[in-house]
Amino acid sequence: MNNIISLSGGKDSTAMLLMMLERKEPIHSVVFSDTGWEFPAMYAHLDLLEKRTGVKIWRLQPRLPFEYWMIYRPVIAREGENKGKVHRIGNGWPSPLRRWCTRQKIDVIEYFCKPIENPVSCIGYADDEKNRGVPDSKTLKRFPLQELGMTEKDCLKYCYSKGYHWDGLYKIFNRVSCFCCPLKKLGALRKLRKFYPELWWKMLEMDKAIEVNRGFKGYKTVHDLEKRFAEEDRQRKIL
Repeated sequence: MNNIISLSGGKDSTAMLLMMLERKEPIHSVVFSDTGWEFPAMYAHLDLLEKRTGVKIWRLQPRLPFEYWMIYRPVIAREGENKGKVHRIGNGWPSPLRRWCTRQKIDVIEYFCKPIENPVSCIGYADDEKNRGVPDSKTLKRFPLQELGMTEKDCLKYCYSKGYHWDGLYKIFNRVSCFCCPLKKLGALRKLRKFYPELWWKMLEMDKAIEVNRGFKGYKTVHDLEKRFAEEDRQRKIL
């Protein structure tokens, strides 16, 4: 059995890696599926983690960048009068029903595991995430944090005790996935706009580049949300 650590870089997968190292469990590889949309502090965290543990983190990227899939990919109609023809350019923003980004992340890890004999994908789902959907893949899976009964709160506390802090990201957000993830709650998006205006500006640029924009969240575009948040700011100033 060859343990492949699927490292998102967040508190849970980081705790999983550190605890497996502490327990001297055999680890074949540590892989990070890089979307290019991570917080800058996340990349700094990975560098620090690699430096302190001495473990190489394989930073995997899809054959084509995520911007291609979202903005430039020719989408072929599967049915209807335009079947077999290009009917849209770009997948647009991911959504709960169109999680093409997750598929790309899984595929690149699957490709990495393919030549490895008896690979086991170690996934950092905490003990209070037992009802969370498991990514569809061919590789055998294991959930070390659940084996140890570690909750999300436990994982964050453990990582802090080891000196990992993500430059304060977890002081602002509950989850630190891709900065532009449409699955973020509105409150998190407000905080992103407030504390990371340069990333919010980048999201506005990405939003503008999508030819057929089916919306970012709740059928609203990032520009729609910008108008909403700006109006909220204006109302607060009045009060």
